[in-house]
Amino acid sequence: MKRLRLITTGGTIACTNGPLGLMPTLGARELLSLSGCGSPEIDCVDLFSMDSSNIQPEEWVRIAEKTLKSSWDYDGIVITHGTDTMAYTASMLSFMLLNIPVPVVLTGAQKPIGAEGSDGPSNLCEAIAAARVLEGGVYICFGGRVIRGCRAVKTRTTSFNAFESINAPDVGVFRDGAFERAAQAQPPRGKFAFFDAIEPRVALVKLIPGAMPSTIECLIDCGARGVVVEAFGLGGVHNFRRDHAVSIRKLIDAGIPVILASQCLYEPSTPDIYEVSGPLREAGVISARDMTTEACVTKLMYALGHTAEIDGVREIIQKDLCGEITGN
Repeated sequence: MKRLRLITTGGTIACTNGPLGLMPTLGARELLSLSGCGSPEIDCVDLFSMDSSNIQPEEWVRIAEKTLKSSWDYDGIVITHGTDTMAYTASMLSFMLLNIPVPVVLTGAQKPIGAEGSDGPSNLCEAIAAARVLEGGVYICFGGRVIRGCRAVKTRTTSFNAFESINAPDVGVFRDGAFERAAQAQPPRGKFAFFDAIEPRVALVKLIPGAMPSTIECLIDCGARGVVVEAFGLGGVHNFRRDHAVSIRKLIDAGIPVILASQCLYEPSTPDIYEVSGPLREAGVISARDMTTEACVTKLMYALGHTAEIDGVREIIQKDLCGEITGN
């Protein structure tokens, strides 16, 4: 029997009613008891108890460090986490724990585990089952689906099928309690490399028609070290009247790398197709290709932790590290 560790961080799955609303109060042993899937080989650690809306890069470092130490003694790790930022955490851990040799499976719930009709028991039991059979890597197990952590996006606020795998197939699904693999296992891309010196000063800008260029340019004086821009469609921006291309060039000229992503969930973005994106290409914008926004943000933090040079950041962003981007 594989040795597993359950690490709790709070979230809806651990919530009970408080004076001002739901708040995470339950620990790992209580979650296992309420789920009915506890067993002697599961060790428990209550790392912290937070609403995931409050989880930030400092918490990512704590989770990554605890996961690293747990990987020395356990064959699989399950992390309970709130759903609102779970995809960001899973993506960040995918880079911080690059090529980890044991499976790290994040899960949570849309309803507290003690509530009638909660999805918490099934999600936790399936995450534990997944941690027993998956190869090394970071995953989200939720709503009967197992998704690679760097491809997951929360697409629904309350439904039990809250997460989708974007631009990549599910790793597998659970049917009648049994895991069925849907995608071929990915071999490690290199040796395990732990890295926690991430640079959190990254901004995300979502363009709208008529967006003021100053909302982009002000990031130079705000201390941003990197920027992800969610552009229109394949990567289009305004290039007259309110010229976003000029504003983005100002960021790049100031030494701030800019990743150009799409507001569309599916399929790749590129500045190489339309005339309006030509100035961005010439300015040296970095294409997100088919990465999720969550992967863009967290990978940029990871890259900036390694280098502040735009060319160095570009090299890291454009390389497929853990399945977050299609091809190299």
